[in-house]
Amino acid sequence: MENSPPAIDDAAYLVHRQWMSQAIVLAQSAGDAGEVPVGAVVVDAKGNLIATAENRRERDKDPTAHAEILALRAAGQALQTWHLNSCTLYVTLEPCPMCAGAIVLARLGLLVYGMDDPKTGTIRTVANIPDSAYSNHRLPVIAGIMESVCRQQLQSWFTQRRHHSPMSKRQIPS
Repeated sequence: MENSPPAIDDAAYLVHRQWMSQAIVLAQSAGDAGEVPVGAVVVDAKGNLIATAENRRERDKDPTAHAEILALRAAGQALQTWHLNSCTLYVTLEPCPMCAGAIVLARLGLLVYGMDDPKTGTIRTVANIPDSAYSNHRLPVIAGIMESVCRQQLQSWFTQRRHHSPMSKRQIPS
């Protein structure tokens, strides 16, 4: 795993920024729709866009409708295989246990994510599903691509939600 982003002039880093930028746009769309703002993009080994997705749990009334799951499903359909070993998944937030499990089972070629999730991140932060003894696939991971943008987007969304929540308008009885 890469602990810090590569130098800005590194061509691979610029490509990672390009795809993460698209995931950030998707995350904004999710946030605008009332979803936790997470976006995901799947790219093949030749750099072709294969699939995009954003969180849709609220809209679809589906607990599994995380951006990563939806993007992996769409990529599998587009490529007509569940083996995604030649693909890269870009996602704005470190995947949760469900998504990390799906990523490992898809045998993803590379995971690139924006920011660590200190509550449910199971790639490196809270747990490490890809490197665990029960994982059947060693997953290359790059973390921290456009981290500050991803963090600001998520924090702003949660701040806005708190200010517009019915709980924030209630008066505490004396």
